[in-house]
Amino acid sequence: MATITPFAALRPDPVLAARVCELPYDVMSSDEARVIASGNELSFLRVSKPEIDLPAGMDVHDDAVYAMGRENFQRLIAGGVLRRDSSPMFHLYRQIMGDHHQIGLVALASCQEYLENIVKKHELTRPDKEDDRVRHIEALNAQTGPVFLTYQAVPAIDALVGQITAGDPEIDFTAADGVRHSCWPVAEAADRIMLQREFAKLPALYIADGHHRSAAAGRIYQKRGGLGGSAGFLAVIFPHDQMRILPYNRLLKDLNGLSETAILDALARVFEITMPGPSDPGEKHALGFYMAGQWYALRFRAAFTCNRSAMELLDVSLLQTEVLAPLFGIDDPRTSTRIAFVGGIRGTAELAQSVDSGDAACAFSLFATGLEDLMSIADAGGIMPPKSTWFEPKLRDAMFSHLL
Repeated sequence: MATITPFAALRPDPVLAARVCELPYDVMSSDEARVIASGNELSFLRVSKPEIDLPAGMDVHDDAVYAMGRENFQRLIAGGVLRRDSSPMFHLYRQIMGDHHQIGLVALASCQEYLENIVKKHELTRPDKEDDRVRHIEALNAQTGPVFLTYQAVPAIDALVGQITAGDPEIDFTAADGVRHSCWPVAEAADRIMLQREFAKLPALYIADGHHRSAAAGRIYQKRGGLGGSAGFLAVIFPHDQMRILPYNRLLKDLNGLSETAILDALARVFEITMPGPSDPGEKHALGFYMAGQWYALRFRAAFTCNRSAMELLDVSLLQTEVLAPLFGIDDPRTSTRIAFVGGIRGTAELAQSVDSGDAACAFSLFATGLEDLMSIADAGGIMPPKSTWFEPKLRDAMFSHLL
C-alpha cells in the first residue's frame, strides 16, 4: 500500500508567491542564484541556497551557510510572507508549460515505506549530497524541497482532481520562465479520505526526482524515531500519464587521446552513422553526436539491442557500456571529471556551443528515457545510470514546506 498523510503546509502569501517561489536549489549554480535573487529580498533562494547572502567563495557546506538559511527562513515566516495552514490537508498543484500540463497531489509520503522500498528508487545517491540535505533540513527543522513522485494513474483520482481544479485556485502565478503554477486545497474531509483510500490500493509510488531529499528525510526519520513531523516527507505525486521526461545529454571534456578520425571509426563499429544528422534524435536507440562543428546521426546496430534486459537497453546504458567506457575511458560517470551532463531543457544548441567554445571536445544528445522503463526497472530493484532522466517542469520551492 502507499500511505499518504495530510499536513499543515507552510505556503506563501498568494499576493507574494511569484516573488517568493523559486526553482530547486540543484538546477543552478550559486552565481546563477545570486543573479536571480538580486534585488528580491523575498526570493526563496535565500533559504535554499543561502550562500548567496554570504561572501562569494565560501564553502557551501560551511556551518554559516546553514545558519543563514535558517535565519532567512524564519524572517519570511515572521514577516507573514510564509503562512502555515490552520489544519492538516492535502493540496493540488498544477503546472502548465506550453501545451503541457500536470496536476499533482501535495502530501506527506511515508519515510518507513521509503525504507521498505514501497516508495521505489531508480538512482544511487551520493553520501555528500545526502549529508547536505540532512543538514539543511535540520537547520530549518523543515523540509522545503518536495520530492517528485509518480504512480500508475487511477481514474477515480483523476475525476476528483478534475472536480476540485474546476474552481478558482488559491495561488496562481506565471514565473519568469513562462511556467504557470496554481494550487487548490482539498478542503472536504470526505475527499481526503477518498484519496487516502485510493492511494492505499496502490502497490508502490516511484521517485521521479528527489532521491537525495527522500534519502535525507529517511535518515532524519530513523534518527528521530518518527517523532514530530519526521515520519513523512514532503512530496508532490503525479499520475504517470501526465509526466514529461526530457533527455539528459552528455558533454565530454576530451577525446581520450584519440584523433577525430579514430573516434568516428570506432563509433562506426557500434552505430550506423549518417552525416550530417539532426541534433535531436527522434526515437529510441538513436543519438546525436557533435564534434568539430558537425552533427552526426547515430543509430545502434541491431547486434547491440538484442537479448538484453530493460536496464541494459536504455540508451544511457548502451552509450555507457559500448562507448563511454571502452572508447573514452569513462568507467564511472558518477565520479569522472571528464564528463558533464546537460538537462534537455537547455537544448542541443548548448551542446554545440560548449564544443565550439573549446569547453568540451564532443557531445552526445539522447532520446528521452521512457517512464515505463523507469517504473519497470524500479520494480525489478534495478539502478539506472546517473543522469538518465530530466523531468520538466520543475516543482517550485516554497510553494509548500513541511515543518518538522
